Amino acid sequence: MISNEVINAMIDLIDENIRLIEEIKSQGYDSFSNDFRDIQAAKHSLQESIEACLDIGNHIIAEKGFRRAEDYKDIYKILEEEGIIDPGLSARLQEMAQFRNLLVHRYGKIDIKRIFIIMSEDLNDIKDFVRKVLIYIS
Repeated sequence: MISNEVINAMIDLIDENIRLIEEIKSQGYDSFSNDFRDIQAAKHSLQESIEACLDIGNHIIAEKGFRRAEDYKDIYKILEEEGIIDPGLSARLQEMAQFRNLLVHRYGKIDIKRIFIIMSEDLNDIKDFVRKVLIYIS
């Protein structure tokens, strides 16, 4: 049995971060790109949301005794192998895991436009992941 309490706490964190990101995004790119605090808040909220998805995936893998993930991308490969998420979502989340590494390790300056694009186009992947997890654990 999967601990819904742990997963629900992580989903609550994701929901809070997505609300903040959507609020920042709604002000438009020009406002966003000229506001250091919004840029930092968006980067942190994206990182926290991505990490919460990874934690949820790891939690499911451990609870169900699936094979151990070799790296962050592999978490989504395993969830795909086990039929929890589809291949397309898995591939997009694997890219997000790579983006998380850029955010955390600051491999060079991250393009503000790229952050805004992710805020505008990729939040649905996180929301879709949460929906799939909720279906799986119910």
